[in-house]
Amino acid sequence: MRQKPIHPAMQPFLDGQVILLDKPLHWTSFDAVKKIRILTGVSKVGHAGTLDPLATGLLIICTGAFTKRINTFMAQIKEYTGSFELGATTPTYDLESTPENIKDYQHITKEDLIAATKAFTGEIFQTPPIHSAIKKDGKPAYLAARKGEEIKLDPRKITIEAFEMTDIDHVQLPTVHFRVVCTTGTYIRTLANDFGAHLQTGGYLSSLRRTRIGEFTVDQALSIEQFEKKIKAMKEAFHRNQGEQHAQ
Repeated sequence: MRQKPIHPAMQPFLDGQVILLDKPLHWTSFDAVKKIRILTGVSKVGHAGTLDPLATGLLIICTGAFTKRINTFMAQIKEYTGSFELGATTPTYDLESTPENIKDYQHITKEDLIAATKAFTGEIFQTPPIHSAIKKDGKPAYLAARKGEEIKLDPRKITIEAFEMTDIDHVQLPTVHFRVVCTTGTYIRTLANDFGAHLQTGGYLSSLRRTRIGEFTVDQALSIEQFEKKIKAMKEAFHRNQGEQHAQ
């Protein structure tokens, strides 16, 4: 993408910046990248790790020369919080599709939930969801899945450093809340599906928020609205300084 002339105040973004953004619900990661391009005028912009539209939280966006750092950020440990819904499954493992295969869940105890988290802690093999952008025969798997074609993805080795139920003393089934710390390549949607299969109740991801990537946390991130205000303030400060210099 060819770089067009930009507002002088946006030069830092052309030189290279790391932006911590709190991605809104229903936005794709590309929506966020596109917004940063529009606001800064910088064409070279990328993100360090996709967040699904139904997820919120920390999205690292790099601009200009700093896009070279994307792979480094993508390789770092990530932390997520959210909720699983027991008693059903969905084809996409989340709320992008309709719950089906309804099963009883009322017999599940606190001890069952704790034992299930331990079964998925450490180094494990995980199969990505077929409704994902993983390439199969050169094409994203979700394209074949949407056509109803049979597709099989190979399991991948991942590490889940921590997996806990965060409301274990106040569980209100079928919803359970969790915190996960994991390596890159982990699909929390798959974890939800596998967790439900382990309990023999079925399960799917009902909410997700990324709270940390490496040393960066979502508490440090700006909302889209806050970033817009920052850009506006930078441009106003530039014009104010220009006016003062001309007045001297």
